[in-house]
Amino acid sequence: MLTTKRQTSTTVLYTVSTGPPVLSWGTRASQYGLLLARLLAGIFVLALLLNEYCHAFRCPQNLPGLSSALPTSPAHHNLAAWLTHALPWYYRALLATATTWLIFTKSHLEESLLVIRGLGVQTSTSSPSYLWTSTTRFIPTSSIQDIFIHEAFRGFEVRYYLSIVVEDEEDVVVVFPYTAS
Repeated sequence: MLTTKRQTSTTVLYTVSTGPPVLSWGTRASQYGLLLARLLAGIFVLALLLNEYCHAFRCPQNLPGLSSALPTSPAHHNLAAWLTHALPWYYRALLATATTWLIFTKSHLEESLLVIRGLGVQTSTSSPSYLWTSTTRFIPTSSIQDIFIHEAFRGFEVRYYLSIVVEDEEDVVVVFPYTAS
């Protein structure tokens, strides 16, 4: 989805997002539901890791809140205790790693192009994970040699993409490289 914002008479911001537009309450509710599912999965992984720690190192009972938060006897039947006792350690490690990766992976990408008349262009790409920051690059007008609109074929469709030839660089800068593919 492409959105265009004209903040001043000399700037234009183009943003491409692979996520759905947040226009209806249903879309917003599904985003909050996904956030809640990620939080619950994170709590599950923490409970699993704490239960694993207590199982391996015999948790001291004097830690405030830990003895009430995690059951230490096999009489308690919760999912983290069952996983700690029933599954081998390598399955538990794989499950915790996969769940953590799913928690921190973004469901969509955003790329933007800010055109500032007389100064240059700024490209920005969001990271695929919540753990990393976005990548931003500013290209001054004096360094821009040329701008091309290319055609690319993907299957039976034609995709158009914008590329900028920058002075003293071998490769061209492709604007919106992830959403164009």
